[in-house]
Amino acid sequence: MDEFSLIDRFWKPLGDAVTRSEVIEGIGNDGAVLRCPPGQDQVMTMDTLVEGVHFPRDMPPHALGWRALAVNLSDLAAMGAQPLCFTLSVTLPEASASWLAAFADGMKALAVRENIQLVGGDTTRGPLSITVQAQGLLPAGSAVRRGNAQPGDRICVSGSLGEAGEALNWLDESDIPDPAVGTVLQRYRYPEPRLALGQWLREAGSAAVDVSDGLLADLGHLLVDRGAQLDWQALPVSDGLVSLRGLEGARRLAASAGDDYELLFVWPGDGPAPSGPTGSALPLTVIGTVTEGPGVTLNGPEGSIQLEEQGYTHFGGHHD
Repeated sequence: MDEFSLIDRFWKPLGDAVTRSEVIEGIGNDGAVLRCPPGQDQVMTMDTLVEGVHFPRDMPPHALGWRALAVNLSDLAAMGAQPLCFTLSVTLPEASASWLAAFADGMKALAVRENIQLVGGDTTRGPLSITVQAQGLLPAGSAVRRGNAQPGDRICVSGSLGEAGEALNWLDESDIPDPAVGTVLQRYRYPEPRLALGQWLREAGSAAVDVSDGLLADLGHLLVDRGAQLDWQALPVSDGLVSLRGLEGARRLAASAGDDYELLFVWPGDGPAPSGPTGSALPLTVIGTVTEGPGVTLNGPEGSIQLEEQGYTHFGGHHD
């Protein structure tokens, strides 16, 4: 199968699955043509996933297709943007029709759900690598940015943390002995971008970041030159994770493991706690307070807690 046959068989149907009025020209030209609505800002983000670095070599292709798009949508969520369109660049060691069909189906499932259109990309031969560039829209001047935290603000996070990190311990297991293991694997393979929450935070004038590298690492990105006091016992962990790792082990994963793709955000300290979008059942947990000076302290019942793992970095080893 040559490149153009591959495009016609897999990528063009994926592009046709969603039609956005803002897309004037999509797949089939040398470039996509977009028309940004009046009064809207355009948000752009990009992530590359490399086999053996960001996902295991035997990761199911359906999950990989979902995940490659989801991690980009999570960035749009952190900015408060509504998804618009994306491009897809895939480097493949071989053109396996069954692999490509499953990959495209996984990506299509999320693209259709979130109404984001594939408008172009590139396909080439080489070690397996997937790059998605996603674009979104939001009202002019309303982007949720990092660095807006003020002393006294609450530090909050959505959902629960640590499950995707625990999944790394089970990726090579063919026999799943416990339903909790299936749950953590699902969290790793099919992350849920918190788009509705991000758009709600945009209206509140908050600062936010998605938890991709780990809570402590991403908190540093969020606060910039501020510090934080965190409540160790407030870190949200699921019952399933506690059953696998114990409470203390679950909290350690919540603090340092990545790939959760929850939203970490700040909220004014002088008003009611955040409730989230109307009708949302997604829990929002206050886990700490912003402080004036730099540095993050994890406060446990018997004093501060020190962790060796601080989150993922590409060029400093897997953990700081």
